[in-house]
Amino acid sequence: MSIQFLVIMVPVLLGFMGFAVDLGRIYLVRGELSEAANAMAMSAAARLNGTGTATDAANIAANLTLDNSLGDANKYNFGSLVVGQTTGILDSISQDPAYFPAVADAMSALGQIGAASTADGTTARHVTINLTGEAPLLFFSLLALGQSRKTLVAASAVAGVSAPVCTACGIEPYAIPAIDTADAIHFGFVPGTLYTMGFQCNGAPPANLAGTTGRIQYLVIDRYDTSQAFTEDQQLFRVGAQGLIPSPATPGWSCATIGNFENIWATAVPRGCAVAGAQASVQNAMCGLSSRLTDPTLIAACNTAVTDVATLSTAYTPDLDLNAITDYTTYVGDNKRLMTLPVVDTLSTTGTMQVLGFRQFQLQPTTGNATGSNNPADANGRFVALYLGVVAPVKQGTVGGACASTSGPGKVVLHR
Repeated sequence: MSIQFLVIMVPVLLGFMGFAVDLGRIYLVRGELSEAANAMAMSAAARLNGTGTATDAANIAANLTLDNSLGDANKYNFGSLVVGQTTGILDSISQDPAYFPAVADAMSALGQIGAASTADGTTARHVTINLTGEAPLLFFSLLALGQSRKTLVAASAVAGVSAPVCTACGIEPYAIPAIDTADAIHFGFVPGTLYTMGFQCNGAPPANLAGTTGRIQYLVIDRYDTSQAFTEDQQLFRVGAQGLIPSPATPGWSCATIGNFENIWATAVPRGCAVAGAQASVQNAMCGLSSRLTDPTLIAACNTAVTDVATLSTAYTPDLDLNAITDYTTYVGDNKRLMTLPVVDTLSTTGTMQVLGFRQFQLQPTTGNATGSNNPADANGRFVALYLGVVAPVKQGTVGGACASTSGPGKVVLHR
């Protein structure tokens, strides 16, 4: 009896084991496809900057995650097949990303093959990715439903711009005062307006640069780090070129937080520009800022002010779109000219400044200054910027916390 039972049960047990192997393989493939969808969605969402070509750039970014020219594309089936490969025994299909203005719309498109976008580049804030791939079958292939020896597996992801951040990281180091602290949306700044950004000086304000209709004073906030191998002027160049940078000793120095207090750059001489030109800190940071528009080694003042500027500048390249722009939606660059600035209650060269929020401007390569908008030799550290409001996610940040921000830039998050 026991032998007969064993004879009967062995095939059954083997069948269960085989089905478990196939189910495990299917779940593995689904997990790999999900990771690929997540990467595509996050990459695409990071390019949603509110321009007319934002979705084109987002498509390129998403597809780069499937580019195996360097062997690092997202793969599935134990990492043996590139996602989107449509040749061979197993096929997978990468649907075109679909873009939406609201997260609810993006979530409703999950799993919908061929889902259509309802937003263009200027309004897209969220992206849905739908992938399908074939998983191989071993034991299921013995059944009628598995005779093709493969089955279709689907994966989806939604990513987009979060609610306003309380902490923004990698932003530019120029603190600007709110024109109207009661205006929670724009702090008194007017969208589409070209402003002369100028260093806070004593004496009479300098003239506005050509083409601008307003002036905003600024101070460089303190991130001087004595633990770094870079000299002070090199540190200022780097934050001007790419935004606030984390320090091994103080990682949080790459960020600013609403409600916290900031100080002027530590070793700067307060209010020195009306007498002997802009502070050295301003000139050094402006040399970094100039790398977004041109090669800073071509600027005589930078060769003098910044130690080994020729080596530092090799890490930075100008924006892909250097046209003067008054309609931001026509911009086709790579966001190097986009500046996220901390807005403070008031400027102070001796005390503290409380961060009220973050707003975005676009650096302009206009010719209203001696060698263009951003002339590091300018005695007042002036440059031209177009006020945008909130158009793009910050590089990194934290949502939530003690702040009660209802308006401002968000960060890229994975919703599903």
